[in-house]
Parts: sequence; structure tokens; C-alpha cells
Amino acid sequence: MHSSPLEARMSVDFKVKQLEFAAYIRDPENNAPPADVNPQRMAMYRELFFNNIDSFLSINFPVLRTLLNDRQWFELGQDFFAKHVSQSPHFSEIPEEFLDYLQNERDRSADFPFMLELAHYEWVEMALSIAKEASPAKQQNLDDLPCRHVRLSPLAWPLAYQYPVHKISPDFLPETAPELATFLVVYRDPEDEVNFIEITPITYRLLQIIQEHEGGVLAADCLKQVAEESKHPNPDLIIAGGLQILRELAEKTVIAVV
Repeated sequence: MHSSPLEARMSVDFKVKQLEFAAYIRDPENNAPPADVNPQRMAMYRELFFNNIDSFLSINFPVLRTLLNDRQWFELGQDFFAKHVSQSPHFSEIPEEFLDYLQNERDRSADFPFMLELAHYEWVEMALSIAKEASPAKQQNLDDLPCRHVRLSPLAWPLAYQYPVHKISPDFLPETAPELATFLVVYRDPEDEVNFIEITPITYRLLQIIQEHEGGVLAADCLKQVAEESKHPNPDLIIAGGLQILRELAEKTVIAVV
């Protein structure tokens, strides 16, 4: 059945109004409100939409929020709201959309140099807190660990940053990246608490190797690989130290032993 010319025109008019409405809601300074809608009502709609976004950002990026005054925070939220076209309709994915905006759409020249990394770190904590996967059970007997397979917990993320994001606060605002990178593993334990551990580059590489083998890898094999890559004059020392690290990671449920 074909629509009538009147119905087609009404459909076009509705889409035009819808676009005008959305444009004003996103960026009222650069877009006029729809002519036939009460300005006070439009302002109310705009405030409601923006406040929802602002609330989600404040909750999910609490450290970043403390680093900015009210004006800076408002301008950041407004810039995100005006520029970014979200790919998901779910509020729970707003933090990930915000990361995408910071990385690809934000003019970062006046921002803290660590803003993107800090936001990513805070997003990781949120993502792990709501993840549906289950944490591995705590390990009891690890005497035969070299002969067993290990795999990374789905709730453990090895991370590398230029800045020590876990230390950033209003009292610590590094202007340049340190010479040494920061390595962390953020994980959720069986009690559903999200924790982090600052780790060494060797431990980070160990976790990378385990992560590359989704089905699990023999503990002795990944320790041997790390020792070979390190080119240490005493590889047995690296293997012994790595074995102790694996035990500690298993006890914290960062890795599962199968």
C-alpha cells in the first residue's frame, strides 16, 4: 500500500523537526530551537538530557572529575555531548563512548597530557565491575604449578600506560611522562571487588604470553619463553622468580590454573 502525498509530507516534516530538536538538545549555542516548540520546554528537555550524561560521566570518571573545576567539567561534557554521535543506545556504554570521543574527536591541546590514559583506567574499573564473566576459583595446591596449564582470568586486564594513572590526584598532576612506563593488572576477585596491582615489565610480558593462549598454556613453557626473551645471563633466576609470580597471581585469581 502506497502512502498518500499528505502522509509522505507529514513524515518528512516530522524527520525535519526531529533533527532540529536533536541539534538544539546537543548544541543550543549553535542551533536554533524548533520554531513551534515552547522555548522553556526545549530548555527543560535540554537540561534533562545533558544532566543524565553529566551524571554518568561524573560517576564513572570520579578522579577526572576531581581534577577539573565546575566550568571545565561542564565544557568537557558539553563538547562531548555536542560532537560525539554515540553508536550505542545503552547508558551503560556512555563511558566507552566518552573514551572514543577523547581519543578521536577531542582537541586535547589544553587538556592534561594524561587525560586519555586516566579516563581509560577509570573505564576499565567500571567495565570490570559490571562484567558478566565469573572469576576463577581461588587456588589451593600449587606445588605442581610448572606442570599445569594457566590461563588469564576473563576479569583480569594487563595494562601499560605512559603515566602512573593509579597515582594521579589533585595533589599529583604530572606534566610529562616518566622515563619508565607504568604496568598494571586490574582484576575482579571472587568477592566481586575490583583491585589493581602494579607489576614489573617482566610480569606484564608473562601475562601477555598467557593472554595469547586463550585455551591455556603450560606454565613451564611461558616461563621459559620469558626467560629466553629477557636474555638474562642466568635464565634459571628468571624462571624461579616467574614461578613465584605465577603463584601469587593464581592466589589473587588473576590467572586460573587448570
